[in-house]
Amino acid sequence: MQKLKWLYPGMKIKRWIMTCGVGVFFVATGSIIWMLERFPGSRPLGISIFALGSLVIIYGIKRMVKSFIKVFLPQREKELVNIMYHHRQLEKGPKIVVIGGGTGLSVLLHGLKEQSSNITAIVTVADDGGSSGRLREQFDILPPGDIRNCLVALADAEPLMRDLFQFRFGNESELRGHSFGNLFITALSKVTGDFEKAIKESSKVLAIRGRVIPSTFDKVQLVAEHQNGQKTKGETKIVEQCFPIRRVFLDPPTCKPSKESFEAIDEADIIVLGPGSLYTSVIPNLLVSGISEKIAKARAPKVYVCNVMTQPGETDNYTAFDHLNAIIMHTRPDVVNYCIVNTGTILPELLKKYEEDNSYPVLTDSDKLIAKGYSVMEEDIVNTKDYVRHDSKKLSKIIVDLALKIKNKNHH
Repeated sequence: MQKLKWLYPGMKIKRWIMTCGVGVFFVATGSIIWMLERFPGSRPLGISIFALGSLVIIYGIKRMVKSFIKVFLPQREKELVNIMYHHRQLEKGPKIVVIGGGTGLSVLLHGLKEQSSNITAIVTVADDGGSSGRLREQFDILPPGDIRNCLVALADAEPLMRDLFQFRFGNESELRGHSFGNLFITALSKVTGDFEKAIKESSKVLAIRGRVIPSTFDKVQLVAEHQNGQKTKGETKIVEQCFPIRRVFLDPPTCKPSKESFEAIDEADIIVLGPGSLYTSVIPNLLVSGISEKIAKARAPKVYVCNVMTQPGETDNYTAFDHLNAIIMHTRPDVVNYCIVNTGTILPELLKKYEEDNSYPVLTDSDKLIAKGYSVMEEDIVNTKDYVRHDSKKLSKIIVDLALKIKNKNHH
């Protein structure tokens, strides 16, 4: 009975099914006349009828497909060829695993999604500030903020949908400070009863290119031990402290890694650490049980994207070597093979603004990195349009080119 619905009035399908049927009749008739050759001129006549039938079938199928498109993609009908071509091209892109959190990771993802749809973002869940912190405390869920940013960065949905997810409520209501995306993921996790399912359903809503995975589904807090021996618990409080950090660790220390993160690392063509806050976005992922060991054993090249600017209260006076050394001290030396550092210049007026917050360009001491056995890629990867950020297009091209170069080398 369900199949007969295709023949109901108003479906705008019957006429094109009948058109295709007429085309099939012409093709069959033309083939018979062509093959039998019963009278002079039957061969050209048969070919002509066969060709006419083929054209009628093509026309019928084309109109039938158009009827479907008008229902499923009413706003994007004219873009369909471009959408399909772009989608197929991106499917052929390298498998990229990016590990981190915060603004730095979402900036990189914006560029990478134009190069490949085989992207896995492994995101930290140690955030305890702002909207994420409040939702974490009130609803006993993982903080959705960094995950939301990555989902929006990878989104292929309409701009309005992306803007909606990033919309933040003002001070006029009890929802002040909350972003709609955070509330959506929280509500979805309660409806489905599963935070992992909530992320997957949100991914469908935003039609993301790739996937976003928390490094762990366990509820963890970040703890910092400072150079003076003092300990600070909670990501937000760590950033507020002015004491230099000796090390960070997770509480509880033994948290299970997400299964999908291990699978993504195994299948990766390239693994990228950062960019992002060193101690509060990048390193927390590497402290989850087994993740740094899994990365070290992976065949794929491991790249650390060094920050462009130092972060007040976290990486004051840090050079590129200091950044990478902090990762090694928390994990193991073979967790990274390559280090991408910025050699681009920053406008003096922008530098002055950052100096007011005690933030300075990260010194590129490549000689130290090379002496330690790491390959250094010195590139102009800075974007100084509004803020000092990585240039997502330039950076993603460098990463994809490296992945393809090493993949082709290994194949040969």
